[in-house]
Amino acid sequence: MARPKGSKNKTRIVNANVDYAAVVAEKTAEKEKSESEVAAMASEREQFARLVAGMRTERHGLFEYTIGQLGGNTLYIMECGIGKVNAAVGASELMARMQPDVVVSTGVAGGIDAKAGVMEVVAASEVVYHDVWCGMGNAYGQIQGLPPRFTCDERLVHKAVSLPSSVPVHAGLICTGDKFITERGELDAIKAEFPEGLAVDMESAAIAQVCHLYRVPFISFRIISDTPGADAHWQQYENFWETMADRSFGVVRTFLESLPSSLS
Repeated sequence: MARPKGSKNKTRIVNANVDYAAVVAEKTAEKEKSESEVAAMASEREQFARLVAGMRTERHGLFEYTIGQLGGNTLYIMECGIGKVNAAVGASELMARMQPDVVVSTGVAGGIDAKAGVMEVVAASEVVYHDVWCGMGNAYGQIQGLPPRFTCDERLVHKAVSLPSSVPVHAGLICTGDKFITERGELDAIKAEFPEGLAVDMESAAIAQVCHLYRVPFISFRIISDTPGADAHWQQYENFWETMADRSFGVVRTFLESLPSSLS
């Protein structure tokens, strides 16, 4: 697998959602691993800041990084902001500065399939835009000249669904668009185009597109915080952060701790 220029002797993993980007790097001489993480929301960033030991903060360019140790790796946590543009800018900045070999994005999403319930986790096998149409000759959701969908790294997906966890982890399609989905009609329209979709978010496909352009392996984790169109939809979302987020984010922590220094 091709690597970005300048990353010959490094293995890195980036986790972003949507929010998060985790980069794992191995320095050939020092055998020191490092990871970096990008968060779209402060609440998500706070969850991951609690995972690291020896925490400190540094500012590079547009973003502030929380840096610490996790599973023998150095973890960089970056809050990129909500939406596709913020996610793409954050991922691009991270690529340019950290030159990651792998990107692991994580955050929250709305559930759009009965298979994945609130507090459960979707590990993307594919991601797609649900709000893009480039005209005849292109699939719905496809940016002209790019794949109809962005495929996540099979090795990372296999590891994700094989984790020892009390929280169910489902592999499947995540749909991304620049809108917080709240109405049942909006959900139905997305499912009509992508019936196999499990979750809807605002960042994963944008990060996946950056990774595709840089030829960097990618996976996205989305923790289901609510079900758009359901009764008490907003209450689900509020309760998620108040009561259950720690348990669900533990899945991502286990994944990050299990990452090897190389995927070769």
